[in-house]
Amino acid sequence: MGTAVLSAVALAVALALPSVALENGLALTPPMGWLAWERFRCNVDCRADPRNCISETLFYEMADRLAEDGWRDLGYKYINIDDCWSAKQRDAAGRLVPDPERFPRGIKALADYVHARGLKLGIYGDLGTFTCGGYPGTTLDRMEQDAQTFAEWGVDMLKLDGCYSSGEEQAEGYPEMARALNATGRPIVYSCSWPAYQGGLPPKVNYTILAKVCNLWRNYDDIQDSWDSVLSILDWFSANQDVLQPAAGPGHWNDPDMLIIGNFGLSYEQSRSQMALWTVMAAPLLMSTDLRTISPSAKEILQNRLMIQINQDPLGIQGRRIVKEKSHIEVFLRPLSQAASALVFFSRRTDMPFLYTTSLAKLHFPEDAVYEVQDVYSGKIISGLKTEDSFSVVINPSGVVMWYLYPTVLPAQPWHVVRQQAPGEGFHPVLL
Repeated sequence: MGTAVLSAVALAVALALPSVALENGLALTPPMGWLAWERFRCNVDCRADPRNCISETLFYEMADRLAEDGWRDLGYKYINIDDCWSAKQRDAAGRLVPDPERFPRGIKALADYVHARGLKLGIYGDLGTFTCGGYPGTTLDRMEQDAQTFAEWGVDMLKLDGCYSSGEEQAEGYPEMARALNATGRPIVYSCSWPAYQGGLPPKVNYTILAKVCNLWRNYDDIQDSWDSVLSILDWFSANQDVLQPAAGPGHWNDPDMLIIGNFGLSYEQSRSQMALWTVMAAPLLMSTDLRTISPSAKEILQNRLMIQINQDPLGIQGRRIVKEKSHIEVFLRPLSQAASALVFFSRRTDMPFLYTTSLAKLHFPEDAVYEVQDVYSGKIISGLKTEDSFSVVINPSGVVMWYLYPTVLPAQPWHVVRQQAPGEGFHPVLL
């Protein structure tokens, strides 16, 4: 075969492979920060509600809170604009522009302000004729222009929604935007809504391709401010974990959507549960609450240092549900680096605190190991827990007990890293 023919074949293969799209080295741990949507939606009436409307004031104030109230130093670094930020029309050159009344200083000035406080700015776009809120979308012919605009403004993350586009346009457009972002030369984390618009599951969703195109992706429905919504997302992720869990890892994450802790729909126990379950699922921790008025109890949950350490574990293995009891207790396990593990004991009961008894052996931990256990919320430490020892935890209704386990005596037989496995096979902690 001639050189020219080989070159043509190589070019065709390269063009067909989305793997050339995303090589940005970003989001090696799940992104953390704040996102406007769930709490503030598309409130654009700044005359009637100046404090809560989608305007630069909201984002300047949230940036101050992230920087000054301890969030940034714990890793909450992204402050993300969602839908309804732009003017209803592009400018004469076809560029996206912010609404001039609500963002009079422009996005570049906001990005500069955010960056000066050690934070990063995210923005929202939509692969389609319009955004979900009816603002100008990014059609296939606008990809490069909009990517360049975002880069010139100093944007650090793009969430690309999928309203008003076909499956064919999404299949072409999501990889194309990854290439366009890379071509700007600016590091921009890329959050895709692609799988959510295709039902989230194979054969319509190819997670191998997705992991090469996007840094994180929305798989399922938008979260609402209710416990029912949290449970519906958890149920879907657990039911489909054999497909979803292997797709996650450093640089590419499943996104079960925002943390709603600090709003109106969750009790204290339910708030602790969402934080623990999202952490064990290696989810991005993107809060959507009013940081200006957040309660001390909600802040304490969201700023739990050990919880954040577990979420940000460098191995980047997504956890799984490993036990589902008739008593309505479920157990989730996430393998961590340095042979550690996180366990979440979760109660779906609605009657009273439940005494749950088990052992690490029943949870498939290796024989002959000894662990130090720290309760992630209470800080209580249990030393010398052997694999075969029975133990009990008291789990409140719709609540969790979360453990961080660190081996003090390693098992005689080392175990190997389990990144993924076929349905039905056991899921075990890892030892490196």
